[in-house]
Amino acid sequence: MANGNIDFTKTPLTELYGSNQFSESVMRQRLPKSVFKELQAVMKGEQTLTLEIAEVVASAMRDWAIEKGATHYTHWFQPMTGLTAEKHDSFISPTSDGKVIMEFSGKELIMGEPDASSFPSGGLRATFEARGYTAWDTTSPAFLKEDRTGVTLYIPTAFISFRGEALDKKVPLLRSMEAIEKQSLRILKILGNDSSKHVFTTVGPEQEYFLVDKSLYDKRPDLILAGRTLFGAMPAKGQELDDHYFGSIKERVSDFMRELNYELWKLGISAKTQHNEVAPNQFELATIFASANVATDNNQLVMDTLRKVALRHGLVVLLHEKPFAGVNGSGKHNNWSIATDDGINLLEPGDSPHENAQFLLFLAAVIEAVDRYAPLLRVSAANTGNDHRLGANEAPPAIISIFLGDQLSDILEAVSGGGTVKAREGEMMIIGQTSLPKFPRHMTDRNRTSPFAFTGNKFEFRMAASSASIAEINTFLNAAVADVLAGFAERLETTKDADKTKTIAELVKESYNNHKRVVFNGNGYSDDWVAEAEKRGLPNIATTVEAIERLTDDSNIGVLSRHGILSKEEILSRHEIYLESYSKKINIEAEIMLRMARQSIYPAVNRFIAETAKLIGQVGSIDSQLSMKRQREILAYLVEKAEELAAAADVLEVKVKSAQSIADPSKQARSYRFDVFVAMSTLRAAGDALEEALPRDAWPFPNYEELLFML
Repeated sequence: MANGNIDFTKTPLTELYGSNQFSESVMRQRLPKSVFKELQAVMKGEQTLTLEIAEVVASAMRDWAIEKGATHYTHWFQPMTGLTAEKHDSFISPTSDGKVIMEFSGKELIMGEPDASSFPSGGLRATFEARGYTAWDTTSPAFLKEDRTGVTLYIPTAFISFRGEALDKKVPLLRSMEAIEKQSLRILKILGNDSSKHVFTTVGPEQEYFLVDKSLYDKRPDLILAGRTLFGAMPAKGQELDDHYFGSIKERVSDFMRELNYELWKLGISAKTQHNEVAPNQFELATIFASANVATDNNQLVMDTLRKVALRHGLVVLLHEKPFAGVNGSGKHNNWSIATDDGINLLEPGDSPHENAQFLLFLAAVIEAVDRYAPLLRVSAANTGNDHRLGANEAPPAIISIFLGDQLSDILEAVSGGGTVKAREGEMMIIGQTSLPKFPRHMTDRNRTSPFAFTGNKFEFRMAASSASIAEINTFLNAAVADVLAGFAERLETTKDADKTKTIAELVKESYNNHKRVVFNGNGYSDDWVAEAEKRGLPNIATTVEAIERLTDDSNIGVLSRHGILSKEEILSRHEIYLESYSKKINIEAEIMLRMARQSIYPAVNRFIAETAKLIGQVGSIDSQLSMKRQREILAYLVEKAEELAAAADVLEVKVKSAQSIADPSKQARSYRFDVFVAMSTLRAAGDALEEALPRDAWPFPNYEELLFML
């Protein structure tokens, strides 16, 4: 299949990869050497972008895009809707003789102006205050998108208000990356590292998703409008045989994945791993590590490309966290680490005492950060879909904990208490106040029940919502770690050089002893862990509403504002946006359920009851008496369940109207969660019972068997 001006069935992969990205290699070819050098300095934050440089870059970017068939460009940004946004402008500019020329200036590259009043602002902007700006993010490469409308140049941008407040997810992320870089460089300088000039967090996200046939999807209003099935009885076979996980990929799905990979590779996104996931028709895609900012942009593109390519194959991608009750839902694994510009992974155990002093210091900082700011990390994983998934023996519980593995935990215990620890290879490692020896690699197994697991040289945050941006997860994680590193740096900077090794050991010891309650290497799915976590004093923030409410804790406002990531006003605006979004989503789901129940399920049941009753009345032979008795029992059961359905719908309607009348965002969200949400479960139970009792051809919607097994 050919798309745009490249036929991926014939073009070598080495030529195809990055062909639609205005990458560093393209810039090197098309920009004057002096301009390229200056732009690289801008991208590293070493100098400010000038209009003169922007003009040259804009000209080269325009020529490159037009040569590839582009007619329009757009500033691509990530507002607080949770999606991406774009406004397309053409390159054409009319001339006095009635013709056009293709123009794109440095000013147009640097800044755009969408309507800020049309996006969520949480009170930062009044309705009549419409001005907002998109500002070019030089750290994330521009790219081309191809579809039936043509080719468009996409320019990744930040989105800010007229007064400079962040109206998006990118600005706080960029600020958090600056914060953790600043504090990490302070630590590295103390450790004698003068060669590393920049520090950045790297992320490798894994994306889970479901595929369903579009013809079936189109008959399910709940999937169309809510992204999940609001009714649906389990089929006779689910995932209990574990036969789908890593199983042979069906040809139709392979064909889709093949095109998906090529489309992502053209964008310069290193799609690396793909496989069947646990649930039927569930799959996973993993991409190679990039800086947190680029990885976030790439993951948004992955989700968008998944949807578009699926449609070309008569499929629909479901990114909801729990599209099907009763089978595993979908998450997103955020693999996070810290690296330097000269190739040092700061979470990589080393080969010398000095390297391991560095490793243990940064490891201790992460442990302390996760413990101190667990509610903030919980907020980053909170959405309506994850309320159906977290803690359901398929995903980590809502309790934030860290998995380190027994050996690394033993090492930290030895550091904190002095003594020896036996390495995997059997040798004894003496841990003293001034000596930190070589550590063995791969010190940990993997623990898929842990929300935050160390996996050798990175941490895997497994609570992330599959449909959400990873921007906030990494913003809050960067902020938390930066805050702890700042405290470490302040202490070490006042220590004499001769005492620094001892002070580092003391810091690691004190930090670990004070925060090791967050370390848990056992089964996070077990009820015993919930009880144990409570004894340890770890917060168990079970629902999205409760998590959102913790965003405005003094400690969270303090850490985000202290490092210039979000001001108090920006935090309060997000608090309001998240609560309103939660309420609106639950309200939509409830309204869909009411319509499905009243307009489709109840009439279908009544038709079947009427038709069956009519048939029973027409049967008069003695031989049919037993079947007539059975039919009457079935009819009685259907009438009972239909009445339950109608009554449950009436209760839900009352609960919805009550929630709608509440003005306070927090109280309204709580009403939707603890009143409407519960009433929806009751209505669903009645509907699912009717589905199981009715003949297949009488049920008005495609069932789970069709949705989960027909591809």
